[in-house]
Amino acid sequence: MPRNEEIFKAISDLASERIMIIDGAMGTMIQREHLDEPDFRCIDSLKDHPKSLKGNNDLLSLTRPDIIKKIHKLYLEAGADFIETNTFSGTTIAQADYGCEHLVYDINFESAKLAKEACQEVWNATGQRKFVCGAIGPTNKTLSISPSVEQPEFRNVTFQELVKAYGDQARALLDGGADVLLVETIFDTANSKAAIFAIKQLFDDEKRLEVPIFISGTIVDLSGRTLSGQTGEAFLISTKHGHPTSIGLNCALGAKEMRPFIEAISRNTTSLVLCYPNAGLPNALGGYDETPEEMAEDVATFARDGLVNILGGCCGTTPDHIRAITKATKGIIPREPPKSIRPNHMFLAGLEPFYIGADTNFVNIGERCNVAGSRKFCSLIKNEKYDEAISVARIQVENGAQIIDVNLDDGLLDGPYCMSKFLRLISGEPDVAKVPICIDSSDFKVIIAGLEACQGRCIVNSISLKEGEEAFIERAKLVQRYGAACVVMAFDEEGQAAETDRKFEICERSYHLLIEKAGFDPEDIIFDPNILTIGTGMEEHGQYAINFIDACRLIKENLPGCFISGGVSNISFSFRGMEQLREAMHSVFLYHAISAGLDMGIVNAGALPVYSDIDKELLDLCENLIFNKTPDATEKMLVYAQQMKKGEKKIDTDANQWRNENVEERLKYALVKGIDTFVVEDTEEARLNTERYPRPLNVIEKPLMAGMSVVGELFGSGKMFLPQVIKSARVMKKAVAHLIPFMNKEREERIAEMGAEGNDNPYNGTVVIATVKGDVHDIGKNIVSVVLGCNNFKVIDLGVMTPCEKIIQAAIDEKADIIGCSGLITPSLDEMVHVAKEMQRRGLKIPLLIGGATTSKTHTAVKIAPRYASPVIHCLDASKSVVVVSSLLDQKTRQEFIEDINDDYGDVRSDYYDSLKERRFVSLIEARKRKLHIDWNHFTPVKPNVLGHKIITDLDLNELVEFIDWKPFFDVWQLRGKYPNRNYPNIFKDEQVGAEAKKVFEDAKTWLNKLLKESSDSSIKNKLRGNAIISFFPAASDEDDIQLYHPDTQSPTKKLHGLRQQSDKEHDQPCLCISDFIKPLNFDGKPEDYVGLFACGILGAQEIAENLEKKLMDDYASIMVKALADRLAEAFAEWLHLQVRRNYWGYSKNEDLNATDLISIKYEGIRPAPGYPTQPDHREKLTMWEIMPVEKEAGIILTDSLAMHPASSVSGLYFAHPQSEYFSLGKIDRDQVQDYSLRRGESVEEVERWLSPNLGYDA
Repeated sequence: MPRNEEIFKAISDLASERIMIIDGAMGTMIQREHLDEPDFRCIDSLKDHPKSLKGNNDLLSLTRPDIIKKIHKLYLEAGADFIETNTFSGTTIAQADYGCEHLVYDINFESAKLAKEACQEVWNATGQRKFVCGAIGPTNKTLSISPSVEQPEFRNVTFQELVKAYGDQARALLDGGADVLLVETIFDTANSKAAIFAIKQLFDDEKRLEVPIFISGTIVDLSGRTLSGQTGEAFLISTKHGHPTSIGLNCALGAKEMRPFIEAISRNTTSLVLCYPNAGLPNALGGYDETPEEMAEDVATFARDGLVNILGGCCGTTPDHIRAITKATKGIIPREPPKSIRPNHMFLAGLEPFYIGADTNFVNIGERCNVAGSRKFCSLIKNEKYDEAISVARIQVENGAQIIDVNLDDGLLDGPYCMSKFLRLISGEPDVAKVPICIDSSDFKVIIAGLEACQGRCIVNSISLKEGEEAFIERAKLVQRYGAACVVMAFDEEGQAAETDRKFEICERSYHLLIEKAGFDPEDIIFDPNILTIGTGMEEHGQYAINFIDACRLIKENLPGCFISGGVSNISFSFRGMEQLREAMHSVFLYHAISAGLDMGIVNAGALPVYSDIDKELLDLCENLIFNKTPDATEKMLVYAQQMKKGEKKIDTDANQWRNENVEERLKYALVKGIDTFVVEDTEEARLNTERYPRPLNVIEKPLMAGMSVVGELFGSGKMFLPQVIKSARVMKKAVAHLIPFMNKEREERIAEMGAEGNDNPYNGTVVIATVKGDVHDIGKNIVSVVLGCNNFKVIDLGVMTPCEKIIQAAIDEKADIIGCSGLITPSLDEMVHVAKEMQRRGLKIPLLIGGATTSKTHTAVKIAPRYASPVIHCLDASKSVVVVSSLLDQKTRQEFIEDINDDYGDVRSDYYDSLKERRFVSLIEARKRKLHIDWNHFTPVKPNVLGHKIITDLDLNELVEFIDWKPFFDVWQLRGKYPNRNYPNIFKDEQVGAEAKKVFEDAKTWLNKLLKESSDSSIKNKLRGNAIISFFPAASDEDDIQLYHPDTQSPTKKLHGLRQQSDKEHDQPCLCISDFIKPLNFDGKPEDYVGLFACGILGAQEIAENLEKKLMDDYASIMVKALADRLAEAFAEWLHLQVRRNYWGYSKNEDLNATDLISIKYEGIRPAPGYPTQPDHREKLTMWEIMPVEKEAGIILTDSLAMHPASSVSGLYFAHPQSEYFSLGKIDRDQVQDYSLRRGESVEEVERWLSPNLGYDA
């Protein structure tokens, strides 16, 4: 559709320059006019109107245009760039309350015309462009909530009625001159989808010029949800098909309360972000008390923190508020919207968001809400037992369904009515409605009914080419207008495809039609290449499973971005009634189909056996049948079905001698030795001894804490080591988990009887601990968590990538005594500064502990502590955290401890600033003169054997074992030998830690063997996998940068930026930069050198570790798995570099070094990593990810702070020149920071933020 490009460009240009301003409340200003009934009737057509009109503010555009225009100009003169038309209630639905439906066109037309005149007058007077936003309110009716408690499925408006009302309003607003259409105050996303539908219909069907759409939702309370229950992120996803120029939040909350929700919006959209909160929360009389200055300061922090592009006010705000906001945001650099959010992912939503991509496992679509596939469900629907039918959906979700498929196609049912009713009822059940819906029908009228009953982003199942291209494209466009993803069947004019080639041919044709004619994104396309029934006895059906699997491979290889689904139970339909057999067939079929590219499937969630648990004989029979290996496969399967029996397992429960002690001694022994085999039964024995332990809490306070006290004493005295402590914590967690239900029951009984609060707290204090936003590394944090827990502190572990708001809110909610922040990558340092600032802003008084590999005492003292008035303390390791926390919470030692810390950190700051004065730098010009000079005339770079990308998936991890560097493994466990026994294997000889190091190493070998064995077992789903991608490009140095060139065309592509050493050295010592190792362009302007890029990762460790933590409560094993995955990732990088030197690049084909030599870097060439000493700017990874499909091929993603996820990942560059070497950049001076900012095209402040640890001056 044609666009009004001038408007789009004008808004885009302004938004890139500064924070833009939208006006404040129209209603608040109208109230100040003290109008009465005559003011609403002073035109001839309304003088005798039968209803009272006072309060119908939209009418004032007709009856008192002077007042409305005056208000517009007050806002414009206060600094507003956008003013909203006086049409919040300008639909026929809202005007029906006043009997003014017939005036809707005039109200909207005249309102837009008035606003346009006001804008033009101010534009003429000031030279500043102003814009009219045609305001489209939510109406007073909702599609997702019933107005009747007795009839939860009832709605007092239909989707199409809303579409008509919104369309009429939008048409009049555009006719009156609106520059933008603003769909605002969305408390029900379904209503906004109707508005989007109407607007798109207007643009398409009436061939109007498209104008920008702004969308603004309303989070109604601090739960972070709309009135209809969606999270902000789900709201974003559900409206993304509207392609809003700007999206955000307004109303209901003040700026302070709105902040975390606008942060979430900002992180998850590529649109401009707008925010216009109320002037605080309403007071007891319904008014708003926040002053212009107070509100301006609050929203200005949004701007300073890069959260927003457009700011303004809603209820209670006035031109004075807008003037204050304009002043407070002047000169602030606006948010730069990200170019993409989760690329190559499908976005779906129920009440909550759901993403599908290469990083997600197979998606289970629940199949039981299907009248054709479930007799029970069919009976419930036919008998109008909808409550029980919803329970079928609920059980599916509880059993792991991530999407619910709903099919109500039956000749005796009114499909559209039943679909609409069922989905409306589901919308009132949050535990079901949280997941997306797959609307499944062969009747397109039923699909439309389903789409109009869902506020989330659904899947339509399905459309096909059965009725030809014209009908296919028409339906596809309609699905897109409703905002859904779409399943496309391998079905065309000639019928259903059964053969592989036909399946692919139809999917390929559909793919191009959808993208080129219907405007689909590939990620919104799901192909169903038809899972057809096997085992029918008919020979021609024998290949059906193989054909589907082969078609999946072809689709994935040739149709990028799309997804694949299928109805899994179809495969076994011949064996209906034999459920165990069918479930085994489904599991085996899925195992092979998923490896071929199947992303999701309609299955009975919870009824799939684990592939590796299937009886060997049955497994062979399933494989035989699925792959059509023998003619009698079906017959053999039927024979087996008659003989199926369940097996049983026996558990050996022999006890050792210590089992003869009393229960207290047994619990102590189990805790100290880390034995969890009998801890539940021993804990239960203690609980039942009510004479000794009258309450369950007493079991924790006495025998369990007594055992943990011994553990703490042994650890504190160095007689017990970290691995043993973590094993002890595992035992403690199991014991406490057993007691919790009894404690909860007792508490409820006490409250019921006595009104007691039940505030029993056996802990020494509460610590909230988290890895900060953008960082995925958690081994160190988890160890601290365990050690603190073992010392009787209550630990609230918030996990990784934790937003600042969540940390602070958890501390408030839990009444925490201390907050601990952890991080491994350098951008985490800046996030920790942000946490400290926010703690100060929110008025917290509790200590903040800082830890993690990238942190330091100096950075904590210089950069973090000054931002927070209460204690900020750096903790070197887990053992130190206990001392620090204990000292801070001991009232006798607290004050003296804090004073000592303050004095110490004061000295650190003084020394730091003194060192800045003493530091000597050479200028950047001089440093470049001192570059490493290589004689390029006598060096011919080796051309790589592979140009472009080389992908490695599912590497045999056994290949990596000999490349493991074990020293960092012992560092994880804080086992540090003394010279000469510091390194592996000499650490085993150390008198103090040697014995424990040996034990841990034996555990590591056991776990490594287990992990390696599972990694090569195709039947196991959650396992370690090794993926990597390598790319080689022609390259040439360009001063301190490296220009890359396309391997085929030799045209310039991306540029890698380098930084040069500036510390003054001996004159014969070069000031190095990575570009020194690359040859410049030759005399013909052609590149002759090459650079390699790589990323490799060990995937699956997080899932294995989470299972160990949550299901088995085994922290020791969890940390062990993560530590081993880290070692394998580094070994992977070492192995990969060897392959590069010998084979892929081949510049060192005859290299013959052992593993020790490799770890000692005795080879030729280097592989420096962005974010580390040679080039400490983590943002260079963004360039790498742009030119290599890392996420797609290797499954490694970048977080907001550019940490790699999974954490067990390594990336870097390859340099081949023999003189290339690792070096540390060290500190750099202002002239280089300014030069670097110019080369990158960004502000000096942004560079200083990312390179903070390397600045040789105080920024």
